[in-house]
Formats: sequence, C-alpha cells, structure tokens
Amino acid sequence: MSSITGIVTDTLARFADGIVAALPKLIAGVVFLVVAAIGIRVAVWAAASVVSRTTDQPIYVQFVRTLVGVFLWFGALLAFLTLVGLPGIAAALGTASGFLALGVSYALSGMLADAVAGIYLLRDPDFNPGDRVVAGDTDGVVSEIELRKTRFEVGDDIVVRANAEVEKKWTKKRDSA
Repeated sequence: MSSITGIVTDTLARFADGIVAALPKLIAGVVFLVVAAIGIRVAVWAAASVVSRTTDQPIYVQFVRTLVGVFLWFGALLAFLTLVGLPGIAAALGTASGFLALGVSYALSGMLADAVAGIYLLRDPDFNPGDRVVAGDTDGVVSEIELRKTRFEVGDDIVVRANAEVEKKWTKKRDSA
C-alpha cells in the first residue's frame, strides 16, 4: 500500500513541478495574446479603412476584414505555440497551412487577378462610369465598375467583362461633340 501511495505522491509532485515550470511560459503567452489582439484589431481596422476608400460595397470591406483577421490570428496562434514551448506543433501547422494556401491561391488565381485589376480600374481617373471605352471586342459606355467585373452599355445591351480582361488593354474614346 505504501508503494502505491509513494507512486501517487511522486506523480503529483512531478505534475506540480511541471506546472510551476510552465507558468512563466504560459504567462508570457497570455500577455502576447493580449498584445496581439490589440495589434490585430488595429490592423483589421486599417485594412478595412483602405478598402472602404476604394469601393463602396460593404461585402468587400467585410471580406478583407475577415481575411486579414484570419491570417493575423493564425500567425498569432503559431507564435503563441512557439512561446509556450510547442514549436514542433507550430512548425507542422505552418507547413500544412502553406500547402493549403498554395492550393487555394492556385484555385482562386483568376478571381484574384480580376480583383486586383478591379482595384486599379476603380482608382484610375481615366476610367469612370459614363466614359466611352473600347476594351477588347467591346465598344460601349462604362455603366458600372465593380471589384471583379465591369459592365458596359452597348446599344440596348449590358455587356459584362472580367476586370483582368478589361485592364489588359482598353482605350478611352474622345467625345465627338
């Protein structure tokens, strides 16, 4: 009976020693998470402010907020795991997420190209709704510019083109009046 009591006592003592030894790392991790939360909030707000000046569509602002927040929180999680003494888990998660991001970026490359081109078109002072433009085989009046596509009025029709296609080569027509 005394050997069982000794084993239990020894186990509890080692467990308590492990907790005491881990406390500084856990406290540093918690402090890091508090500081990271403040920094992430500021970064998300700044990113949303930049996007809201580019477009008036709240869905894009919310998308950027979510995307920036997820990336920053994931980075904070990896840093937290490293701080508390679990760098192997952090490295494994970082590597796995890198491969996942590579696949997602390849799958979404066309959409990303349209979005980047849309930002350029939205900021271009020579490309505005009401302008007569030739973009590829489309000759019409720009009726609406969105982040991923642009709409042209061609006669009685509305023609929709991807922004990456439009941004490659377009020509603004001068008014003949």
